[in-house]
Amino acid sequence: MKTHAALGSRPFISVSTVPALLVCLAAPAFFVLLQPWLGWTLLVVGLVVALGVDRWRVSETRPSLTRDLSLIALGLVVVSLIDLKAELDNPAMLRFTLALGGAVLLPYLVSRYLYRDHAIRFPWRGGGRWTRFQWIWLAAVLVLGWLILPFYFITSGVYTNWPVVDTPELIVRLFVGVGAVGIWDELFFICTCFALLRRHFADASANVLQAIVFVSFLWELGYQAWGPALTVPFALLQGWIFLRTKSLAYVVTVHLLFDAVVFGVLVHAHNPGLLDALFLVPAP
Repeated sequence: MKTHAALGSRPFISVSTVPALLVCLAAPAFFVLLQPWLGWTLLVVGLVVALGVDRWRVSETRPSLTRDLSLIALGLVVVSLIDLKAELDNPAMLRFTLALGGAVLLPYLVSRYLYRDHAIRFPWRGGGRWTRFQWIWLAAVLVLGWLILPFYFITSGVYTNWPVVDTPELIVRLFVGVGAVGIWDELFFICTCFALLRRHFADASANVLQAIVFVSFLWELGYQAWGPALTVPFALLQGWIFLRTKSLAYVVTVHLLFDAVVFGVLVHAHNPGLLDALFLVPAP
Protein backbone atom coordinates (compact mmCIF):
# COMPACT_ATOMS: atom_id res chain seq x y z
CA MET A 1 0.00 0.00 0.00
CA LYS A 2 2.85 2.38 0.72
CA THR A 3 4.24 1.79 -2.74
CA HIS A 4 0.87 2.61 -4.30
CA ALA A 5 0.69 5.77 -2.25
CA ALA A 6 4.11 6.84 -3.50
CA LEU A 7 3.08 6.15 -7.08
CA GLY A 8 -0.11 8.12 -6.57
CA SER A 9 1.88 11.26 -5.70
CA ARG A 10 4.28 11.17 -8.63
CA PRO A 11 5.85 14.61 -9.16
CA PHE A 12 5.92 16.53 -12.41
CA ILE A 13 9.54 17.42 -11.74
CA SER A 14 11.90 16.43 -8.93
CA VAL A 15 15.53 15.57 -8.25
CA SER A 16 14.85 12.29 -10.05
CA THR A 17 14.27 14.24 -13.25
CA VAL A 18 18.00 14.90 -13.62
CA PRO A 19 19.14 11.27 -14.03
CA ALA A 20 16.04 10.37 -16.05
CA LEU A 21 16.68 13.25 -18.45
CA LEU A 22 20.34 12.25 -18.79
CA VAL A 23 19.38 8.69 -19.70
CA CYS A 24 16.73 9.83 -22.18
CA LEU A 25 19.14 12.35 -23.76
CA ALA A 26 21.39 9.42 -24.61
CA ALA A 27 18.86 8.66 -27.37
CA PRO A 28 19.55 11.82 -29.42
CA ALA A 29 23.26 11.29 -28.77
CA PHE A 30 23.04 7.78 -30.24
CA PHE A 31 20.46 8.30 -32.99
CA VAL A 32 20.60 11.99 -33.99
CA LEU A 33 24.16 13.13 -33.32
CA LEU A 34 25.52 9.60 -33.98
CA GLN A 35 28.02 9.99 -31.15
CA PRO A 36 28.11 6.67 -29.24
CA TRP A 37 30.68 7.96 -26.74
CA LEU A 38 28.33 10.75 -25.73
CA GLY A 39 25.42 8.35 -25.43
CA TRP A 40 27.42 6.01 -23.21
CA THR A 41 28.62 8.94 -21.09
CA LEU A 42 25.08 10.21 -20.55
CA LEU A 43 23.87 6.72 -19.61
CA VAL A 44 26.67 6.14 -17.12
CA VAL A 45 26.33 9.57 -15.52
CA GLY A 46 22.56 9.25 -15.41
CA LEU A 47 22.69 5.87 -13.67
CA VAL A 48 25.32 7.06 -11.18
CA VAL A 49 23.16 10.07 -10.30
CA ALA A 50 20.12 7.80 -10.04
CA LEU A 51 22.00 5.61 -7.59
CA GLY A 52 22.73 8.68 -5.49
CA VAL A 53 19.05 9.68 -5.57
CA ASP A 54 18.01 6.20 -4.46
CA ARG A 55 20.45 6.26 -1.57
CA TRP A 56 19.28 9.73 -0.53
CA ARG A 57 15.68 8.46 -0.52
CA VAL A 58 16.49 5.13 1.12
CA SER A 59 13.89 5.72 3.84
CA GLU A 60 11.09 6.23 1.27
CA THR A 61 9.01 3.37 -0.10
CA ARG A 62 9.13 3.79 -3.85
CA PRO A 63 10.43 1.88 -6.90
CA SER A 64 14.16 1.92 -7.54
CA LEU A 65 14.99 4.72 -9.97
CA THR A 66 18.34 3.11 -10.77
CA ARG A 67 16.77 -0.20 -11.71
CA ASP A 68 14.09 1.34 -13.89
CA LEU A 69 16.49 3.65 -15.72
CA SER A 70 18.92 0.75 -16.19
CA LEU A 71 16.21 -1.10 -18.13
CA ILE A 72 15.73 1.87 -20.47
CA ALA A 73 19.51 2.19 -20.81
CA LEU A 74 19.79 -1.50 -21.67
CA GLY A 75 17.28 -1.16 -24.48
CA LEU A 76 19.00 1.95 -25.84
CA VAL A 77 22.38 0.26 -25.83
CA VAL A 78 21.06 -2.76 -27.74
CA VAL A 79 19.44 -0.58 -30.41
CA SER A 80 22.54 1.61 -30.68
CA LEU A 81 24.62 -1.40 -31.70
CA ILE A 82 23.19 -1.37 -35.23
CA ASP A 83 22.92 1.12 -38.04
CA LEU A 84 19.25 2.15 -38.27
CA LYS A 85 19.42 3.03 -41.95
CA ALA A 86 16.39 1.48 -43.62
CA GLU A 87 17.49 -1.47 -45.76
CA LEU A 88 15.54 -4.44 -47.07
CA ASP A 89 18.13 -7.15 -47.74
CA ASN A 90 18.17 -10.31 -45.63
CA PRO A 91 21.16 -9.37 -43.40
CA ALA A 92 19.65 -5.96 -42.63
CA MET A 93 16.25 -7.41 -41.75
CA LEU A 94 17.90 -10.03 -39.53
CA ARG A 95 19.99 -7.32 -37.87
CA PHE A 96 16.88 -5.26 -37.14
CA THR A 97 15.01 -8.29 -35.84
CA LEU A 98 17.75 -9.27 -33.40
CA ALA A 99 18.51 -5.74 -32.16
CA LEU A 100 14.96 -4.44 -31.84
CA GLY A 101 13.72 -7.72 -30.46
CA GLY A 102 16.54 -7.77 -27.93
CA ALA A 103 15.80 -4.18 -26.88
CA VAL A 104 12.32 -5.27 -25.77
CA LEU A 105 13.05 -8.80 -24.57
CA LEU A 106 16.18 -8.16 -22.50
CA PRO A 107 14.73 -5.37 -20.31
CA TYR A 108 11.63 -7.49 -19.76
CA LEU A 109 13.65 -10.54 -18.72
CA VAL A 110 15.92 -8.51 -16.44
CA SER A 111 12.92 -6.84 -14.82
CA ARG A 112 10.99 -10.08 -14.40
CA TYR A 113 13.70 -12.54 -13.39
CA LEU A 114 16.62 -10.48 -12.03
CA TYR A 115 14.79 -7.58 -10.39
CA ARG A 116 11.75 -9.82 -9.72
CA ASP A 117 9.09 -7.24 -10.44
CA HIS A 118 6.46 -6.63 -13.09
CA ALA A 119 7.49 -3.12 -14.11
CA ILE A 120 7.16 -3.98 -17.81
CA ARG A 121 3.83 -5.32 -19.01
CA PHE A 122 2.13 -5.61 -22.38
CA PRO A 123 -1.62 -5.07 -21.74
CA TRP A 124 -2.94 -6.18 -25.10
CA ARG A 125 -6.67 -5.71 -24.50
CA GLY A 126 -6.40 -3.16 -21.72
CA GLY A 127 -9.48 -1.09 -21.05
CA GLY A 128 -12.05 -3.32 -22.75
CA ARG A 129 -14.28 -2.56 -25.75
CA TRP A 130 -13.30 0.35 -27.94
CA THR A 131 -15.56 3.38 -27.74
CA ARG A 132 -17.20 5.17 -30.64
CA PHE A 133 -14.62 7.95 -30.34
CA GLN A 134 -11.79 5.41 -30.58
CA TRP A 135 -13.22 4.05 -33.83
CA ILE A 136 -13.64 7.57 -35.18
CA TRP A 137 -10.03 8.34 -34.28
CA LEU A 138 -8.84 5.33 -36.30
CA ALA A 139 -10.59 6.75 -39.38
CA ALA A 140 -9.17 10.21 -38.61
CA VAL A 141 -5.64 8.76 -38.47
CA LEU A 142 -6.01 7.47 -42.03
CA VAL A 143 -7.37 10.79 -43.29
CA LEU A 144 -4.70 12.86 -41.54
CA GLY A 145 -1.95 10.54 -42.77
CA TRP A 146 -3.29 10.75 -46.32
CA LEU A 147 -3.31 14.55 -46.17
CA ILE A 148 0.02 15.15 -44.41
CA LEU A 149 2.44 12.32 -45.15
CA PRO A 150 2.71 12.63 -48.96
CA PHE A 151 3.48 16.32 -48.62
CA TYR A 152 6.10 15.63 -45.95
CA PHE A 153 7.88 12.72 -47.62
CA ILE A 154 7.91 14.09 -51.15
CA THR A 155 8.47 17.82 -50.69
CA SER A 156 11.21 17.29 -48.09
CA GLY A 157 12.85 14.50 -50.06
CA VAL A 158 13.11 12.23 -47.01
CA TYR A 159 11.55 9.35 -48.98
CA THR A 160 15.08 8.82 -50.30
CA ASN A 161 16.07 7.70 -46.78
CA TRP A 162 14.23 4.48 -47.62
CA PRO A 163 15.46 2.15 -50.38
CA VAL A 164 13.88 2.11 -53.79
CA VAL A 165 11.01 -0.39 -53.90
CA ASP A 166 10.31 -1.13 -57.54
CA THR A 167 9.66 -4.87 -57.54
CA PRO A 168 6.89 -6.93 -55.92
CA GLU A 169 9.41 -8.59 -53.58
CA LEU A 170 10.81 -5.28 -52.36
CA ILE A 171 7.33 -3.86 -51.88
CA VAL A 172 6.39 -6.85 -49.72
CA ARG A 173 9.61 -6.51 -47.73
CA LEU A 174 8.91 -2.82 -47.16
CA PHE A 175 5.38 -3.60 -45.98
CA VAL A 176 6.65 -6.18 -43.50
CA GLY A 177 9.48 -3.95 -42.29
CA VAL A 178 7.37 -0.83 -41.77
CA GLY A 179 4.71 -2.78 -39.89
CA ALA A 180 7.18 -4.68 -37.71
CA VAL A 181 9.02 -1.52 -36.67
CA GLY A 182 5.70 0.17 -35.94
CA ILE A 183 4.70 -2.62 -33.54
CA TRP A 184 8.14 -2.53 -31.91
CA ASP A 185 7.82 1.22 -31.36
CA GLU A 186 4.85 0.70 -29.06
CA LEU A 187 6.43 -2.26 -27.25
CA PHE A 188 9.59 -0.31 -26.43
CA PHE A 189 8.68 3.36 -26.22
CA ILE A 190 5.26 2.99 -24.60
CA CYS A 191 5.20 -0.34 -22.76
CA THR A 192 8.84 -0.15 -21.66
CA CYS A 193 10.16 3.44 -21.51
CA PHE A 194 6.89 5.23 -20.76
CA ALA A 195 5.74 2.58 -18.28
CA LEU A 196 9.03 2.71 -16.37
CA LEU A 197 9.12 6.50 -16.28
CA ARG A 198 5.54 6.67 -15.01
CA ARG A 199 6.64 4.86 -11.86
CA HIS A 200 8.55 8.00 -10.89
CA PHE A 201 6.96 10.99 -12.64
CA ALA A 202 3.60 12.49 -13.41
CA ASP A 203 2.11 11.26 -16.66
CA ALA A 204 2.84 14.48 -18.54
CA SER A 205 6.54 14.60 -17.70
CA ALA A 206 6.97 10.85 -18.27
CA ASN A 207 5.36 11.31 -21.67
CA VAL A 208 7.75 14.11 -22.62
CA LEU A 209 10.73 12.02 -21.56
CA GLN A 210 9.64 8.99 -23.60
CA ALA A 211 8.98 11.24 -26.58
CA ILE A 212 12.65 12.30 -26.54
CA VAL A 213 13.64 8.67 -27.01
CA PHE A 214 10.86 7.92 -29.52
CA VAL A 215 11.58 10.87 -31.80
CA SER A 216 15.35 10.32 -31.71
CA PHE A 217 14.95 6.75 -32.95
CA LEU A 218 12.62 7.86 -35.73
CA TRP A 219 15.13 10.51 -36.80
CA GLU A 220 17.88 8.00 -37.56
CA LEU A 221 15.32 5.67 -39.12
CA GLY A 222 14.64 8.37 -41.73
CA TYR A 223 12.07 10.86 -40.39
CA GLN A 224 14.40 13.81 -40.82
CA ALA A 225 14.19 17.37 -42.25
CA TRP A 226 11.08 18.81 -40.56
CA GLY A 227 9.96 15.34 -39.51
CA PRO A 228 10.04 16.12 -35.75
CA ALA A 229 7.14 18.52 -36.33
CA LEU A 230 5.16 15.34 -37.03
CA THR A 231 6.90 12.77 -34.86
CA VAL A 232 6.92 14.80 -31.62
CA PRO A 233 3.11 15.24 -31.56
CA PHE A 234 2.67 11.62 -32.65
CA ALA A 235 4.89 10.30 -29.83
CA LEU A 236 3.11 12.44 -27.22
CA LEU A 237 -0.31 11.50 -28.57
CA GLN A 238 0.47 7.79 -28.50
CA GLY A 239 1.47 8.09 -24.84
CA TRP A 240 -1.73 9.97 -24.05
CA ILE A 241 -3.88 7.45 -25.94
CA PHE A 242 -2.26 4.59 -24.03
CA LEU A 243 -3.09 6.31 -20.75
CA ARG A 244 -6.72 6.73 -21.77
CA THR A 245 -7.25 3.28 -23.28
CA LYS A 246 -4.77 1.15 -21.32
CA SER A 247 -4.71 -0.94 -24.48
CA LEU A 248 -1.60 -1.97 -26.36
CA ALA A 249 -3.85 -3.32 -29.11
CA TYR A 250 -5.33 0.11 -29.70
CA VAL A 251 -2.08 2.10 -29.83
CA VAL A 252 -0.61 -0.57 -32.11
CA THR A 253 -3.65 -0.31 -34.39
CA VAL A 254 -3.29 3.47 -34.55
CA HIS A 255 0.39 3.13 -35.36
CA LEU A 256 -0.15 0.47 -38.02
CA LEU A 257 -2.81 2.54 -39.76
CA PHE A 258 -0.43 5.49 -39.83
CA ASP A 259 2.36 3.25 -41.10
CA ALA A 260 0.07 1.83 -43.79
CA VAL A 261 -0.09 5.33 -45.22
CA VAL A 262 3.69 5.69 -44.83
CA PHE A 263 4.11 2.46 -46.80
CA GLY A 264 1.77 3.66 -49.55
CA VAL A 265 3.54 7.01 -49.81
CA LEU A 266 6.98 5.37 -50.07
CA VAL A 267 5.76 3.07 -52.85
CA HIS A 268 4.15 6.08 -54.55
CA ALA A 269 7.30 8.22 -54.27
CA HIS A 270 9.58 5.52 -55.70
CA ASN A 271 7.21 4.53 -58.53
CA PRO A 272 5.91 7.62 -60.38
CA GLY A 273 2.59 6.93 -62.05
CA LEU A 274 1.75 3.82 -60.03
CA LEU A 275 -0.36 5.44 -57.28
CA ASP A 276 -0.78 8.99 -58.59
CA ALA A 277 -4.56 8.68 -58.46
CA LEU A 278 -4.45 7.87 -54.75
CA PHE A 279 -2.45 10.84 -53.41
CA LEU A 280 -2.78 14.61 -53.83
CA VAL A 281 0.97 15.16 -54.10
CA PRO A 282 2.47 13.74 -57.32
CA ALA A 283 5.50 11.48 -57.20
CA PRO A 284 8.77 13.28 -57.96
